[in-house]
Amino acid sequence: MKFLVKPVLLLFVLMLAFTACGNQTEPESPYSDEQEDIMQGVDWTMYDEEYLEKLRTKYNLDELVANCDTDMEKTIVISTWVSGLWEHDGYNAPQQTDPIYILDQVTENGENFRCQEYGIVIDGCLKAVGIQARTIGLKTADVETREFGAGHVVTEAYLTDYEKWVFIDGQCGVIPTLGDVPLNAVEFAQAINTGDKDLNLIRLLDTGISDKDYCAWVAEYIYYLDVTFKKDDIWQHIMLVPTDAPNPTIFQNTHVLDIDTYTNSKAGFYPDI
Repeated sequence: MKFLVKPVLLLFVLMLAFTACGNQTEPESPYSDEQEDIMQGVDWTMYDEEYLEKLRTKYNLDELVANCDTDMEKTIVISTWVSGLWEHDGYNAPQQTDPIYILDQVTENGENFRCQEYGIVIDGCLKAVGIQARTIGLKTADVETREFGAGHVVTEAYLTDYEKWVFIDGQCGVIPTLGDVPLNAVEFAQAINTGDKDLNLIRLLDTGISDKDYCAWVAEYIYYLDVTFKKDDIWQHIMLVPTDAPNPTIFQNTHVLDIDTYTNSKAGFYPDI
């Protein structure tokens, strides 16, 4: 079965929607600038080469990115395709959480899934075409006490074009840039909070939400950030925490957060590859 991006979707590669997000204050970053060697040389994927080859072949990912020359172009095309595959359903969790299973449920059974599944599928598909990626959990400042809606899930890809991590919101179809440079989650939040006039949103699909409203909504979630990786053959869960904030241990009053390491270091959370 082939799933190809419609030609009209490729036009957005050259289109950036200018936005006036956030306020005009100049807050300092809430995270530390200290260097920490936390995630250098770690393994970001739980899928072996056989699995990634099956994903790439079954869903024609090589054909999907055949006309792309850069990692950025591949990331935009893959993310656009995944973002348009299903409607967001915040209550429907799949029985298995790997990309092939999720895609099978969507394409064969018409299932709709949560933000988590957009993040997982984009992550896996990017890895399948040779781009390093990771799924990022975003959490609000009141993550421990808010009863509902305290978290959002996105993807970050490491683009060799820019030698940096880049934020991708698959549910909302957004990749932020500052001028022509794509941003990671922390950089995106900082640009929103400073009201940076060079902040742009690449819109992967039309959600009917304005740039300003999206920025105001997502900024609340970019407070605590967590990822999972493997180091020394051990899977670990790390959370980036603002310098003056407590380390949360509970999610929405009831769920224990299984965090192995808390850090305030932006550089540690964003290692070079």
